[in-house]
This record gives sequence, structure tokens and C-alpha cells, in this order.
Amino acid sequence: MAEKFSFEPTDLKQLKDNYDVIIIGSGGAGLTSAIQAYELGLSPVILEKMDKLGGNTTRASSGMNAAETFVQLNHKIVDSFADFYNETFVGGGKMNNPELLKFFTEHGALAIDWLDQHDIKLDDLTITGGMKTMRTHRPSSLAPIGGYLVTELLKYIAKYQIPLFDNIKVTDLLTDNDQIVGVKAFSNREIKIQAKAVVLATGGFGAGKDLLAQYRSDLLNLRTTNQPGATGDGLKLAQKVGAKLVDMDQVQVHPTVQQDTPHAFLIGEAVRGEGAILVNNSGQRFVNELDTRKNVTQAIDDLGGTGAYLIFDQSIRNRVKAIEFYDHIGLVETGQTLSALAETIKVDINSLQSTVNNWNQAVKIKNDQDFGRKTGMERDISEAPFFAIHIAPAVHYTMGGVAINHQTQVLDEANQPIAGLFAAGEVAGGLHGNNRIGGNSIAETVVFGRQAGQQVYKYLKG
Repeated sequence: MAEKFSFEPTDLKQLKDNYDVIIIGSGGAGLTSAIQAYELGLSPVILEKMDKLGGNTTRASSGMNAAETFVQLNHKIVDSFADFYNETFVGGGKMNNPELLKFFTEHGALAIDWLDQHDIKLDDLTITGGMKTMRTHRPSSLAPIGGYLVTELLKYIAKYQIPLFDNIKVTDLLTDNDQIVGVKAFSNREIKIQAKAVVLATGGFGAGKDLLAQYRSDLLNLRTTNQPGATGDGLKLAQKVGAKLVDMDQVQVHPTVQQDTPHAFLIGEAVRGEGAILVNNSGQRFVNELDTRKNVTQAIDDLGGTGAYLIFDQSIRNRVKAIEFYDHIGLVETGQTLSALAETIKVDINSLQSTVNNWNQAVKIKNDQDFGRKTGMERDISEAPFFAIHIAPAVHYTMGGVAINHQTQVLDEANQPIAGLFAAGEVAGGLHGNNRIGGNSIAETVVFGRQAGQQVYKYLKG
């Protein structure tokens, strides 16, 4: 069995007062940009305010979207950048920033290659809501993508001895003549670190009640899937030096979150992508389960606050390893028969049986006459035991953030780059329009994380 990898953050005593680039945040975007910068010969440092590394990336479960990849061809799937662009554009209400979206959809395959070159293999495929093609890449172990990605990237941080400090909060970006010259931070004392470039990789504000109150007060009563550190720090840092913010009122509510426990747990879209259906308290389907997150959330909201149940069987469970974790922490109801399951979750037995029979027939003839679902129909719900997870919507992702161009340069109110300031990942706004497609956030962290590392190099060497 492989030896368990454990990463130790750098001792604060080793903090220097000067680096080529300071990367704020240790999620997918921060780790990727640090590795890319190091491989180009720069001396990066990563600063993380929390005592837990990985940010929201560690909570991602479905996969990483990319088109025209060697993995897709190995699975006999022929895809195109244009289809990826168009489906993301339509899914985002056609409000996506076209410049960012073009770069994103044309660089996903290169990001998959880059990960592969680092022995990070995403060689299995699934599908998420709003997509028509299998382009959500994940490890063939079917392990949740986020934890896998963070662990594998941290192996390179350790290998390259890139300093990564936790429990250190950046309070200000330092400028001179409108150029970034470093940061002010606080750990057990105030610290100033010099650098000619800073990469914001601080994530969104899904756990930031002050920013939600400012931009989307209607969502304040919802729970969040975000880790507690996702409070929008990077947006505030950038704003203080004149950065423009975009799409701040665009906050995604994820439809399938189990929240009958003290902590809210996101139930990844892969469960539906592999064949699960949603039923209401009467045991009936009420939506195309793989419509966009926005539409599925609205359909659940329209049930009147009861939430809904994900229904699936053993064959679907076999395709989504995250279900083992959900079950381990008590989120999954089980029945040896559908009738037993219906009794456990207190829905009408005949109604649930009829719903599943109709669904299985739709899968067989590849035609969902009730709701027009066209994806996630590779397997029916017939292999005992049968399972249910109670879900309801929760705040999940913030599409708004710092304005950037495709070179990840942070822009001011006049759309001019702030010299030396870059941003990648959820902290940046504009890519997703009014609805993020599942699988696009992990892709964004790697695509734009790499780009930030490359563009910092170009900026410093220019």
C-alpha cells in the first residue's frame, strides 16, 4: 500500500523578507502558480491564513473539465473547444467574459497534460449539469478530485522546497509608484515581505457574511458549503489598491447539499452524472437533474422548503467513491429493496417504485419524456441495495470577484493592469457568468494558476 503523504508547513522562523513572488492562498490556484513559477526559475512563497491547507479545493468532488484531451480520445470521445465554450457560455446565461472564457476553454487540455507530466493522472471521465459531453476528468481511483489534487500538488511543493507558511494573514498589499512591492502580514507579529509580484489565490466569499450582506442579503439565511476561510480577503486587498470588482451579485447556490447535520456537506454532481435521480417528498421526479445548477436549485426551492432526495443504487455508488465518505459520516439512507428505502425516508412506496420504473425505462430507450434529460443515463437504478441522501440548496460559489484579463493581471477601474498584481481561481470574477458549470472551478484553478505563474515570470523578466 502507498505510504500516506503528510505535509508540514514551513516554520515561521524561516520566513525571509524578500521573494520574487508572493502567492496568497494554498488552494489549487495558489499551489499550481507556485509550482509553475518555481519551474521557470523564480523564488516563490505561499502564505495561507488558515491552519488547514488547500482552501475550498479540498472540498471539490466531481472533477476537472477540459476539451480535446488525450484522455477523451482514449475513451473514444471526440470533443471541441467550441462546444466547451458554447455550453459554458449558455450555462452562464451568456454573461461570461468572452476573453477569459476563450482562454479557459482552449487551455484545459494543456492543463490536463501539465498535470499528467507531474504524475497527476485524471484518466477517468464523468459529466456534470449543463454539459452535453463527457469532459469532467477525474482520477481512475474515483477519489474526490479536490483532496487528490491538493495532496499531489503539495508533493511538488515539498519536493521543490517551496516555502509555504500557514497561520499568516496578509493585511495589505504594498505599492510604490502604483506598482506592487510586497505585502504586510500578521502572524504572531506584524511582518513586511518584499516582492515585485503578488498572486491573489485567496478564493471567493461564500463564507463571508459581510460581503454576502452587501451584495446578496437574500442568501444570508442559507448555509454554505465553503470552508470558514472563504471570506473574500483577496477582494478586499485588491480593492484597497484600486482594483475593479465584477459580477459581485452573482452567487451560486448548489442544489444538492446534505445539511441535516451540524456541518453542511456538498453531494457532488458526479452522483447525478453517474445516474442518480431527484425525487420530492411524494417520491416523484420534478426536474432534469442535470440541468444547470441554477435551474435545479430553483426547482428544489419551488418544492417549498422540504428539500429533496437523491435516489441511486449500488451500480451508481460503485462509480462515485465519495459516497463511501458520505455513508461513513451518516448521510446515506439504505434499503435492501426500493420499498424498504421508501419506508425509511417516509415517501410513498408505490409512487417511488413507479418513478424508478419510469426512469429505468427512459434509460433503456435513452429518452426521458418527462424532463428531457439526455446525460447521466448510462446505468439504471436496479442493483440492490438502494440509497437516498436528503439534500437542499446552500451557498456554494461566488462567480464575482476581482477583474482580470486573460493574462491574470488584475485590472483597475479604467481596465488597466495594476503592475505586479495577478489573480487566479475563485477570487477572480467574470469567467462563469451567472452560473458556474460543475467541473469548471477545478479547471479554472489549474488553467489560470499556471497562467499566473507564467505571466509573473514574464513580468519579472521583462
